[in-house]
Amino acid sequence: MTDITKLIDNAIRADVRAIGSYHVPDASGYIKLDSMENPYQLPEELRAELGTRLAEAALNRYPVPSYDTLKSRICAKLGVPAGYNVLVGNGSDELITILATTIARQERENKRAVIMAPIPAFVMFSRSAQFAGADFVGVPLRADFSLDREAMLAAIEEHKPSLVFLAYPNNPTGNLFDAGDMEAIIEALGETGIAVVDEAYQPFAKVSFMERLPRFPNLIVMRTLSKLGLAGIRLGYMAGAAPLLAQFEKVRPPYNVNVLTQVAAEFALDHIEVLDRQADLLNEERSRLAAALAELPGVTVFPSAANFISLRVPDAERVCTHLHGAKVLIKNLSKMHTLLANCIRVTVSTPEENAQFLNALKTSLK
Repeated sequence: MTDITKLIDNAIRADVRAIGSYHVPDASGYIKLDSMENPYQLPEELRAELGTRLAEAALNRYPVPSYDTLKSRICAKLGVPAGYNVLVGNGSDELITILATTIARQERENKRAVIMAPIPAFVMFSRSAQFAGADFVGVPLRADFSLDREAMLAAIEEHKPSLVFLAYPNNPTGNLFDAGDMEAIIEALGETGIAVVDEAYQPFAKVSFMERLPRFPNLIVMRTLSKLGLAGIRLGYMAGAAPLLAQFEKVRPPYNVNVLTQVAAEFALDHIEVLDRQADLLNEERSRLAAALAELPGVTVFPSAANFISLRVPDAERVCTHLHGAKVLIKNLSKMHTLLANCIRVTVSTPEENAQFLNALKTSLK
């Protein structure tokens, strides 16, 4: 009889065996403030109309593989420059995997391709590099979470990365990097590397590198509809020069976006003003919540242009344990990087949920 342990040892990659799975805690019965979701649903009348649209979807057929109608909606509604198109994916996670897989060549001077990002950063940047067979180089941010331009340029010179991720705003810190520093990095890559500006939180930041696409042929702008209020449908997209997108299209799985996602996304984009108003409400709540947090003893609040706030508390483990007991889920950032010692991250939600979080946090600090 086959020994399952020996089978795993023999068949599964050692680096995969050595790590844990991406953990998503069960949120049943909790106030869920750990995943940067929009707490607001579509208005009732729009949900009813969407239900009718979904009922008419051709579930017995594969999606149209070009996704032309969905991509044209995205370009028209979300600021993609004229003459540019998008590639769609099953959330930004799949797009990151496609990017990493496409560049992960190993024939260059017997060296593996390099993927780079300032750290701390979204964990899937490094994980996708690992799984694709590329090397990941993380360049630490400064203590105030700003981009270390000189260190990034030096790392580019040394490692010659094929791909550099720059999150704008950054997750998990929430801040916007200096645009001039980012442009210098994109220019330094030149003809040897691709810069990916991850704008997952653009609906809240209200700034973008999208209009810079004609200026930088090596630039990709990646976004998701998840933070805008459609996390459940899992749709990401990235815009760039047509010759670049054509290469990534070769790696994109066929029919990777299902018909229900396509119908829901097209419907939501036809009513984008509703989602934009919700984003404005959350920005207002972000300001109120940040001001209230800043008044708490021993708490340092970091600037945020996203729909979450990162803060430093005296004892993150104690705070998170207390909040969990109060049925409030947040993210403990302490183990991600030394720069994040005793830091936690909380999603900005409704006034009611924000108040519950704030009250529980106050109690945990006593």
